[in-house]
Amino acid sequence: MIAQLTGKLVQKQPNNVIIDVGGVGYDVTIPVSTFYELGEPGADVSLKIHTHVREDALQLFGFWTSREKELFLKLTSVSGVGPKLAITMLSGMPAGELINAITSNEFVRLTSIPGVGRKTAERVVVELRDKLAVISLEAREADRAAREVAPGEAAVRDDTIAALMALGYPKAIAERAVSFALREEGERTIEAVLKRALRRLSS
Repeated sequence: MIAQLTGKLVQKQPNNVIIDVGGVGYDVTIPVSTFYELGEPGADVSLKIHTHVREDALQLFGFWTSREKELFLKLTSVSGVGPKLAITMLSGMPAGELINAITSNEFVRLTSIPGVGRKTAERVVVELRDKLAVISLEAREADRAAREVAPGEAAVRDDTIAALMALGYPKAIAERAVSFALREEGERTIEAVLKRALRRLSS
């Protein structure tokens, strides 16, 4: 079983990448959260991998962090949640927020993710709430740190996210793109941050 891939990034899309390892291209399905951690094509990349074996296919699922992979495996252990839906859930909100939504019985947040109905959300909560409680506090602290911005940047961040959502981007994707744009060098005006965020979204 493949547990990790390290090589050159050949191609990337929000839910899919191709990684060249020793001349062999591996097609890997990823959540949006991992997509935003990746560099441009040609950059070095290393992903944690889950190998999913079916009768008719072998699929690779890649994750930037061990926590994402762990959560993916826990999600797919729930009845009715396959790998595709698990990736969709991880793409719908950051891993830490998803963990907190599950441990806090936040059915409305869970059902706001495309493909997650009330019954599925209830099964996820019932089967994973206690299992995830141990890492919930750690996840909450990590996400709080990730969302922190310098004084004066909060309004720019919120307005830029709103602008991206007005252009049709889902909130989770907009938030992630703006967070990365704010980390980059450059002006902190709405126009400049929006431009950097759109460049990342179109890359």
